This record gives sequence, structure tokens and C-alpha cells, in this order.
Amino acid sequence: MAKKTTVEKEYTVEDKLSTLYQLQTMVTEIDKIKTVRGELPLEVQDLEDEIAGLETRLSNYQAEIKENEMAVIAQRNRIADSTALIEKYKNQLDNVRNNREFDNLSKEIEFQGLEIEFSEKKIREFGEAITNKKTEIAHLTENLEGRKADLAQKRGELEEIISETKQEEEKLREKAKKLEASIEPRLLAAFKRIRKGARNGLAIVYIQRDACGGCFNKIPPQKQMDIKLRKKVIVCEYCGRIMIDPELAGVI
Repeated sequence: MAKKTTVEKEYTVEDKLSTLYQLQTMVTEIDKIKTVRGELPLEVQDLEDEIAGLETRLSNYQAEIKENEMAVIAQRNRIADSTALIEKYKNQLDNVRNNREFDNLSKEIEFQGLEIEFSEKKIREFGEAITNKKTEIAHLTENLEGRKADLAQKRGELEEIISETKQEEEKLREKAKKLEASIEPRLLAAFKRIRKGARNGLAIVYIQRDACGGCFNKIPPQKQMDIKLRKKVIVCEYCGRIMIDPELAGVI
């Protein structure tokens, strides 16, 4: 039984250049779709990051208020303890046996009084801190709600644009993917490298008025002839783009 052999198609330079130009046409259309979206994706991302930062700050403020409230409770407990001790020491004054005991109890009462004054001062400080944080939270919450409204609007605009262009973009990407599969890896890698470095995303261009269609530098007649012959891949010596003749590009 004869073995089946798979005969792979041999692609000419003309075939390769034609396929590359078709690919360029498709990715250029995808670029145009991205341009329609403009800066919206970046604006949405920036707003999401800003909101996340505001929410973190809000959470920190709320935690600080709770800490201050707990500190106020602790100081009030200290006041209660000091008040109880003062009452205790005052009762003991009635039963002192000598001046030394009287002086010691008096000092303890004075000390506890100072403790109460200190705690009351700390309570006022914590209270002011709580009031200030609540004011900051009010401003922050207002700002946060505004940014969330902006985000909802931007997301709506982006989703509307994406929904309008999604189907077209998916079709173009699918076609581009199939074309890429038919291009030899080294040539495809070169195409992507040139495209990435090109300001307008054009990696392959056709001759326009005896000049490169990418950088518009003049091309010598002999090189133009070589390009028209389509026997080898020729790049612009100025910008590095691959060049083809207008006829192959289908413009004449």
C-alpha cells in the first residue's frame, strides 16, 4: 500500500508580500477601532485606581475614628477609677491616726485629681480628632460619590463603543489570526517588530510618488524596479518598513 504524502504549498515572495499587506490592512482597521475608543479605557482605569485609593483612605479614617472612640472610653474608665479612689481616700481621711497618713492620703487625692484632669484633656483631644476625621470623611465621601458617578458614565460610554465595534473587531482578529498562520514565523516576527516601532503602526507600505509610503523618502529607480519584480523582500533604508508596489497593494 502506497504511503500518502502531504505536499505543502510553496509560497512565492509575491504571495508572502500580498499576505503581509492583507494582514496590515486588517490590523490597521483594528487600530482604527481602538482609536474610536480613544482614551476611554485609560480614563476608566485611572478612575478605578483613584476610587480604590479613596476607599482605602475612607476605610483608614473610619478605623482611626474607632480607635479614638475606644481611647475615649479608656480615658472615661480611668476617670471613673480615679473618682472612686478619691472617694475612698476621702473616707479614709476621717480615720487617720497621724499627720503622715493625712499627708499621704492628701497626695493620693491630689494625684488622682491630676489624673482626671489629664484624662479629660485627652478626651477633648480625641473628640476634636474624631470631629475632624468625620469632616474629612464627609468631604471624602462626597468626592468618592462624584468619582463613582464619573466612572459609571465612562464605563457606559466605553461599553457602548465596544458593543458597536466588538463584532467587527472579532471578525478582523479571526481573519488576521488565520493569515498569521500562513506566514512563516521569521517574516511574521519581523512584521510585528517593524509595526511595533512604527508611529502609525504600518510595517508594510506601497510606493507613493517614487517614495516610501511610510517615511516618504525618495526611492532610487533601480530599487523601485526590484520592488516591482517581487522577487525578494525589500525594506526602506530610512525607516525599515517593508515596501511593495502599488499594483500588489491593489491601489492601481
